[in-house]
Amino acid sequence: MSAPELHKAGIRDVTFGARVKVVEPCNLYGCTIGDDCFIGPFTEIQKGAVIGMRTRVQSHAFVCELVTVGEDCFIGHGVMFINDTFSVGGPARGNKELWRETVIGNRVSIGSNATIMPVRIADEVVIGAGSVVTKDIMVAGTYAGNPARLLKFAK
Repeated sequence: MSAPELHKAGIRDVTFGARVKVVEPCNLYGCTIGDDCFIGPFTEIQKGAVIGMRTRVQSHAFVCELVTVGEDCFIGHGVMFINDTFSVGGPARGNKELWRETVIGNRVSIGSNATIMPVRIADEVVIGAGSVVTKDIMVAGTYAGNPARLLKFAK
């Protein structure tokens, strides 16, 4: 029997703004986290991801590479961001050229256990818990379901 190759979770090579609160354990590496953010436990934020100022990322969230989250956002418990759309019928298997980016606007709230595919989401959007966002959302409002659909326009 051979020993496994171990990779330790932790915080490394992160650019932190001022007054950031991080609850460990979490796995943050190569990302940027703006001023006054909160990062909950059991969260992973990968290389190149950007979290805007005053954003809260709750526990068990996964923010992968190529994700940018705006300012004053709320990312609920267990929210999953996806960058591989399986465009070739299966996983990209390290071919990052097949990955796609996600850009979240400002003042966006994403409910617990939502899944966010590679999309763009406008400012002032609410995504309901458990929703699956598969297409760009360019109009402010409340969205929910699988796939997420507009329930009501923002006031």
